[in-house]
Amino acid sequence: MSDLPTDRALEALLAAPESDRVERKASFRGDTPRMIRQAICAMANDLPDSRQTGVIFVGVHDDGAPSGLEITDELLRRLSDMRTDGQLVPPPTLTVQRRILRDEPIAVLFVEPSDSPPVRHRGRIWVRIGPRRAIAGPQDERILNEKRRYRDPHFDSRPVPGASLSDLNLRWFEDEYLPRALDPETLEANDRSLVERLAAGRMILSAQEPRPTLTGVLVLGRQPQRFVAGAYAQFLRVSGGDDGEIADAMRCEGRLEDVVRRMEDKFASHNRTAVDFTSARLERRRHTYPPAAFKQVLRNAVLHRTYEGTSAYIRVCWFPDRLEILSPGGPFGIVTPETFGQPGLVDYRNPSLAEAMRVLGLAQRFGLGITTARRALRDNGSPEPEFETDANWVRCVLRPAPPLRSRSSR
Repeated sequence: MSDLPTDRALEALLAAPESDRVERKASFRGDTPRMIRQAICAMANDLPDSRQTGVIFVGVHDDGAPSGLEITDELLRRLSDMRTDGQLVPPPTLTVQRRILRDEPIAVLFVEPSDSPPVRHRGRIWVRIGPRRAIAGPQDERILNEKRRYRDPHFDSRPVPGASLSDLNLRWFEDEYLPRALDPETLEANDRSLVERLAAGRMILSAQEPRPTLTGVLVLGRQPQRFVAGAYAQFLRVSGGDDGEIADAMRCEGRLEDVVRRMEDKFASHNRTAVDFTSARLERRRHTYPPAAFKQVLRNAVLHRTYEGTSAYIRVCWFPDRLEILSPGGPFGIVTPETFGQPGLVDYRNPSLAEAMRVLGLAQRFGLGITTARRALRDNGSPEPEFETDANWVRCVLRPAPPLRSRSSR
């Protein structure tokens, strides 16, 4: 990230006309939050290729004068949450600060140009042309896709050796994926070819070089494991102690969505629910492991694992006293072993995969998976999750909930 502008530089921007780098909002009412998200999207896409930080002032009029908006901690939190609430994908690099400008507190959003454009807001690609926001046209999309091709450092956007378009299920992409990825108006536009849509969805390197990316193979591949050996999840149910007999096993393969759904179905077939009819007016239910917690941990493992330089797979082991989920790849980026699991703290080893998982309904809000899992465990009366991290893996351990004093049923 570039150095953020000083107060003096920001006051100069307040006095200057709005441009592709500057936007002002007087309030946070009505349609303003949506318009701010569109501005974030446009600045992150950086169509003019200025490679400079975009600035959005909240609490100033069009002429740069403070509007008197109260800059509360709640307002700053809501602005910060725009990065990870699932409406902007892939999540942009965004910093929110309270600054004193012209002797008044102002909320300032700093938006960094994305290394992985195009960024979308609710399925639409917004760009900024001078002070005006607009939905990207086909040529704008081509420019943004080319920028990503040359600037994106992430492994999930690189081409997979040996894979070609014939290895992707293109009919499923058109019939199932696109209607979930794009808003209806964009979908109805007929001026984008199939390869251009694949490039916009990060499934191929570019329209000019239609080689499937890792994301394309994982999401659309007919046989993903043929090209990515560790792109599956293994379930094991072990009876007795750690060295006990394997009571059940299943290898969950296929497209990314199939891997996740099959593992969740396998987990559900072993999970049990106790029902207490007697100790309170309303019945109480307690799962051995709350499904919502398992789903969040599993999907986090799929999203944040590494596929680079390894054939390791995700492993789910059900022991008599615990459930373990082991994911290849340690903490990434700003997430360290010391900060792992802190609410809202998130970085993306696989930003293109994050976008695809959001489209597939496997991720809604980013950076809150562990927080959601902890809440589900507490509501179920279960112990807190245990996390172990290493440079090469992350292990999550869930402990079973204590039994209810009641008869049980499924």
